[in-house]
Amino acid sequence: MPSDYFILFHFNIVLGYPLTVIYHNPRCSKSRATLKLIQEQGIEPDIVLYLQDSPDAQTIRSITKTLNCSALQITRTSEALYTELGLKDKNLDEESMIKILAKNPSLLERPIVLNNGQAVIGRPPENVLTIL
Repeated sequence: MPSDYFILFHFNIVLGYPLTVIYHNPRCSKSRATLKLIQEQGIEPDIVLYLQDSPDAQTIRSITKTLNCSALQITRTSEALYTELGLKDKNLDEESMIKILAKNPSLLERPIVLNNGQAVIGRPPENVLTIL
């Protein structure tokens, strides 16, 4: 079943209401800077603390589609967990990688921002300005 944020984001897009969602890790300086830039634009985004409320496979699929990228492109390949899981040496298909990200949200690149049917990764944080 899709996460509440997935449903809310797409429901509001269909209705034409602007909605901004940030998949946020408050311990990450880039994530904090991206959130600050959003708020400086007068927008109070829905904040998904994705390490606690991890996106399911359907949500990750939707995010990659919106970003127009693969699951591997939103994977933090430098994380120790990536190596511990032996992912570096595996040639995984897209669906397998999506399932791994759903089970291991710390491997998701951060922050990911969704706004009005568009998405960006906030690295650098200024990337977010292109979709606000």
